[in-house]
Amino acid sequence: MLRLRKDRDDLRLAVATLLLTVFALSLGDALIKRFSTNFTLWQIFVVRSALAIPILILFIKTRCKRVALWPAVPGWTTLRSLMLTFMWVTYYIALPHVALSIAAAAFYTLPLFITLFAGLFLGDRIGLKGWIAVCLGFCGIVLVLKPSPQGFNAYALLPIISAVLYALSMILTRSKCRNEHPLVLSMSLNLSFISIGCLATLLVALFVTPNKTPSAYAFLLGSWSTMGQAEWLVMGLLTGAILIGSIGTAVAYQLGPPSVLGTIDFAYVGFAAAWGFFLFAEIPDKVTVLGIGLIVCAGLLALRRSP
Repeated sequence: MLRLRKDRDDLRLAVATLLLTVFALSLGDALIKRFSTNFTLWQIFVVRSALAIPILILFIKTRCKRVALWPAVPGWTTLRSLMLTFMWVTYYIALPHVALSIAAAAFYTLPLFITLFAGLFLGDRIGLKGWIAVCLGFCGIVLVLKPSPQGFNAYALLPIISAVLYALSMILTRSKCRNEHPLVLSMSLNLSFISIGCLATLLVALFVTPNKTPSAYAFLLGSWSTMGQAEWLVMGLLTGAILIGSIGTAVAYQLGPPSVLGTIDFAYVGFAAAWGFFLFAEIPDKVTVLGIGLIVCAGLLALRRSP
């Protein structure tokens, strides 16, 4: 029933939860990549969260009756939700203009920001092993994604902004929202998805000429598509992924130090490589395998370092 001891850390539970979370989120992102031509981003935001919210309400009302739907610190909870929502918006805006490998490499500077912010705002002791773990993980990301310097342009700054937003939202989770119930944080995030998705849909309808949107921008500026049985199935899977992701992220960063968990976030790349193989027949080369190995080593080092 999600009864958590938030007065003390539980690093093992935090790490296990975060691994499950990045597994689910990586699957969701792979599905979005696979079916991005079927939906707009705003359609995904609205429909996915419209399916998730009744599930959250039902679970709270039946299994966690003492939990109020309204957050205890609504201001900080709303700010956290908006940061996470615009994290994804910012990242997806960059994709039409930046190679995916460049965007992903830029975004996965986030453990550096999480570690830095945890030291600055939370007083976490990073230590030499912590910084070595972050550097190893980032080197692994570079080997996996093999970004080309020629691909950088001004839009490459957007994924870095996205990483900063994610890092700051996790610091808020740890500091200001630590006592919020994870289901309430998930509810707030999904309400933010719906609000921003509806607002963006309205703006697109008012200011974008139908059938004249370049294909590169259709994911952001296109019209909603008709949904058949297959599309609803995909949306159901995306709903499950965002439920696990939104709840799991809250639980993990409430129970574990961000400076450690930021490094565990690198596991996303290993899962993404697996989805690339199963869904897109992408076979990793030796350099990619070496990069994933560095990411694993970074995670193990982060867990073994002194707090």
